Amino acid sequence: MRPHAEDSFAGELKALAAADDRPRPARWRLSPWAVATYLLGGTLADGTVITPKYVGPRRIIEVAVTTLATDRALLLLGVPGTAKTWVSEHLAAAVSGDSTLLVQGTAGTPEEAIRYGWNYARLLAHGPSREALVPSPVMRAMAQGMTARVEELTRIPADVQDTLITVLSEKTLPIPELGQEVQAVRGFNLIATANDRDRGVNELSSALRRRFNTVVLPLPATPDDEVDIVSRRVGQIGRSLELPPAPEGLEEIRRVVTVFRELRDGLTTDGRTKLKSPSGTLSTAEAISVVTNGLALATHFGDGVLRAGDVAAGILGAVVRDPAADRVVWQEYLETVVRERDGWKDFYRACREVSA
Repeated sequence: MRPHAEDSFAGELKALAAADDRPRPARWRLSPWAVATYLLGGTLADGTVITPKYVGPRRIIEVAVTTLATDRALLLLGVPGTAKTWVSEHLAAAVSGDSTLLVQGTAGTPEEAIRYGWNYARLLAHGPSREALVPSPVMRAMAQGMTARVEELTRIPADVQDTLITVLSEKTLPIPELGQEVQAVRGFNLIATANDRDRGVNELSSALRRRFNTVVLPLPATPDDEVDIVSRRVGQIGRSLELPPAPEGLEEIRRVVTVFRELRDGLTTDGRTKLKSPSGTLSTAEAISVVTNGLALATHFGDGVLRAGDVAAGILGAVVRDPAADRVVWQEYLETVVRERDGWKDFYRACREVSA
């Protein structure tokens, strides 16, 4: 349903590799300059257009890429919906050509997911051996000189997190059962992501945090940037779901982004009215989800044109997470801001209908 980044953008990666004549770190598919161009977009000398994968400050991507070119691991930190996972995947695809060496962090992630496990049938039959050992994505990345990824690092229990300390500091993974170790091949590095609203869940130890260079991914700086991000991602997701394009839907996308930004910031766009903010994050990722769902509604139950009624229910679901407090915030916003805004009457009616 969703090809990996290295498959979806194989043409762009191939064109960049062919045009890239700059120095490349060991086992990198592209030079740091080409990796940054892949993430930020541009036009090559032969006319090939590289689409931007990340819309934001260039220096952030440059620092992230430069970190991976050293022996220091990269931690992408930010609020939900700031494209941490997206950037992580595309960085791994551009650097190593493989974004699948992934450990998904949860409260139940075991130590074996980061170190190694065992094939218990072989273990019981023949005892500990390399053949009975099941390598983790991190171990495979170390052995092959590639980039591993750890998603939602702060969701992983603290004692499991600290398994990474030896890997990142000594570039070695001991296997005491065999009296052996796996040493990282040059080119190995690790990208982790963390939600800075998860502080207090499983905070990183100071020893582990020192092993990372932290890059904070901000929310989109301007409404136009956020509209651009939502439009691009909805278009990509729509094509994968075989939904027809919705060129007339830009107005609704801009409305969704405006609502999310105003409630998120606690202030209307013109700066005249202070607002209460709901409990949800109202991230760019949620805006993409609302618009994609609206496009599906317009396609299957409408005339194919994205309208206010198609996105109203999705916005309500994103805003009203706490049925009591958030509903009051939403109703107040509808009556004091949306109702009085020129050209938003249809949006107001659609939201009132689903909120009733």
